Amino acid sequence: MGDNATRPHVPWLFDLGQEDSNWIMTSSFIILTMQTGFGLLESGCVSLKNGVNIMMKNVVDVVFGGLTYWAFGFGLSFGRSPLNTPFYALGDFMLDPDFEDELMGPMFAAFLFQLSFATTATTIVSGAMAERCNFKAYCLFSLINTIVYCIPAGWVWGEHGFLFNLGVVDIAGSGPVHLVGGTSAFTAALMLGPRLGRYLNGNDPLPLGSPVNAIMGLFVLWWGWLAFNSGSTYGVTGAKWQYAATAAVLTLLASFGGGSVGLLYSGLTRSGYFDIMDLINGVLGALVSITAGCFLYRTYEAVLVGAIGAMIACTTMPYFDKLGVDDPVGASSVHGLASMWGVLAVGLFAEDPKPLTTTGGRKGLFKGGGWELLGVQALSVLCLTAWAMVSTAIILMVVNWIIPIRMTEIEELLGADYSEHRIMQGGHIGVSRAVSALRPYHEMDPIGRTGTNPGHNAYLELYVQEKQKEQESTRDEVKINFSQPFKKTLSGKMRNPLNLRRPESALSTMRNNNNNRNERPNDQNEAENATSGAFSSIPTISINTDYYPRYAWLD
Repeated sequence: MGDNATRPHVPWLFDLGQEDSNWIMTSSFIILTMQTGFGLLESGCVSLKNGVNIMMKNVVDVVFGGLTYWAFGFGLSFGRSPLNTPFYALGDFMLDPDFEDELMGPMFAAFLFQLSFATTATTIVSGAMAERCNFKAYCLFSLINTIVYCIPAGWVWGEHGFLFNLGVVDIAGSGPVHLVGGTSAFTAALMLGPRLGRYLNGNDPLPLGSPVNAIMGLFVLWWGWLAFNSGSTYGVTGAKWQYAATAAVLTLLASFGGGSVGLLYSGLTRSGYFDIMDLINGVLGALVSITAGCFLYRTYEAVLVGAIGAMIACTTMPYFDKLGVDDPVGASSVHGLASMWGVLAVGLFAEDPKPLTTTGGRKGLFKGGGWELLGVQALSVLCLTAWAMVSTAIILMVVNWIIPIRMTEIEELLGADYSEHRIMQGGHIGVSRAVSALRPYHEMDPIGRTGTNPGHNAYLELYVQEKQKEQESTRDEVKINFSQPFKKTLSGKMRNPLNLRRPESALSTMRNNNNNRNERPNDQNEAENATSGAFSSIPTISINTDYYPRYAWLD
């Protein structure tokens, strides 16, 4: 009795045994793979000349977002200090428990789990800012953006938080993760303004850069969401494992309902064809909606919650375009509005998951629990939305004061891959045309196409020039002498730096092969007749408007 009385209080976040820590750590590893899903989805939704930039932003979200979450984010959400207030915590900054601390393992396990949530919330914004955000400014924004997530996370899940003490229920983060991320995305898209020419031809969606990438991103997010929701039981000891299994099944059922609604909506509104983004956003809107109460519903209620979330996500996206809010990936609808429904749905359908204390013994309105829980959930929606909008706007204004957050017109027309990362991809993606049109008015540095070897191109050009000189010097001769070694005919710039023997010319090689064939059995010679014309071509050069010439083998 005396030992229990003197034992220091352990916050629920750190009340973890070995099995529970194992569960949430494994879930964290899977949740972190969702960054791949976000990157694929977002890069698939934008034009090809901005795909690499999107992936880079997702890397920055993990690197800078993770660094700042360790430095101050976790402490503002869950820090232990007598200075804590109902609105923020102050403690455990730069988390580094002693090796002798018995809470070292639980603290690191809890930090890892919350870190995976924090990086997810921050990366939602990158898609809404795609194709016109300055990369340097975005790096600074990502460095500061952690504060947008960590403060409301403390309100909802920290023992000091005012919403936590009012009894808000949000198991896996429909509010702190998706509502905050979606509202931040809306604010950023609104402040940045639409992409150049976005609405010159109407409000219809722009072509996807890579539909396959977008679908692949959906599958990766789908997989990660199972860990997101099941891991939020925060363990598998006692009755937790039963609700972890329940969360997985309800998550899938909700996504099935959402995907069905997405397909139905697309078939009814797209003149008989099925739009990829309707299906993707239907599934994602359902997943966002089920997250807050992922093990509090009956199975049919999970399907209903997911279906309504999908309908909200699919039907509201066109209205943002009508308002002039250019959100390339639809984060404002999928993560913003669908998450509002997800938080409120707990107040309508929630059961009391005994023996867990998730709802504090309360039930939703439709289960005879009255209006109390629904009222707290509505207050949570209001507070999180207001916080995310105001804090994001302030951060963007500060960043814009330091580094202009919008790309210049020239940079946007050339694409972020070209202007920010010096990458020029092949194919018809509009970069070459933009370079040709802008070169007379702006200085352009030459950039090689991605996947090419400029050294090989330069070498091949000199090789062709030397061969053309040989042909001109022997034009009137009956027989061309190819006996001179290749390396002796080239200039000093072409000498092999490793002093390796140069290969003989193609025709000389064929002559030697023919001599060898005369000494071989006839059946071996006949077997090679079909491939004997492989060296019958000579290299020629074809100049185009790109920086490096293309070479073709012409007969």
